[in-house]
Amino acid sequence: MRKIGLLGGMSWESTLVYYKLINEAVAKELGGLHSAKILLSSVDFAEIAELQARGDWQKSGEILAEEASLLAQAGADVIAICTNTMHKVAPRVSAQLSIPLLHIAQASADKLLAEGVSRVLLLGTKYTMTQDFYREALEQAGLTVFVPSAEQMDVVHHIIYTELCLGMIQASSRKQLQDLIEQMRPQGVQGVLLACTELGLLLSPQDVSIPLFDTTVIHAQAIATYALEKKA
Repeated sequence: MRKIGLLGGMSWESTLVYYKLINEAVAKELGGLHSAKILLSSVDFAEIAELQARGDWQKSGEILAEEASLLAQAGADVIAICTNTMHKVAPRVSAQLSIPLLHIAQASADKLLAEGVSRVLLLGTKYTMTQDFYREALEQAGLTVFVPSAEQMDVVHHIIYTELCLGMIQASSRKQLQDLIEQMRPQGVQGVLLACTELGLLLSPQDVSIPLFDTTVIHAQAIATYALEKKA
């Protein structure tokens, strides 16, 4: 079994879900008392969030690259960044490594296409929805990507940072997202990609009328699958 290096803490609420899902997947595959071999570097999200707000992606990339290097030095065979937004600095992190980095957008694109979904509504932080780093990864894989209006983006971003990252689950916020999704359906959206690792804490498939894809679940499964593959 390969040893997994997780870059977490962004926020710790979703990192907790990653740890649980990866171990459940390994236990299901191997049975008995098996669990995943995991190394975790959990950063202080307040520092990262401040750098995001300032647009200082260089500094935040340096922080994650350094943490990834420490995980590799400690014996990790693969690195995963446990957040969508910080994949903006994935190239910076990868450049520091001699081991693979499993990209959340690629894993998500593979899952969507396998399910026959090619027209997807992207929900996440404002950075993820507006900047090219994530949308281009999906589009290059063959997906047509839709995003909400600027006003709706602000609502989603606010819910993520002022509620979900603090562990607050509000029924009123769930209703706002449900309404947003329904408003986008006439554009031909076939599925919704929860491209923020906290959004799955608020929305589940039974809450919406079209297929819902949680990047946390997809990424965690891809990580577990890679860890269980036989080394060449």
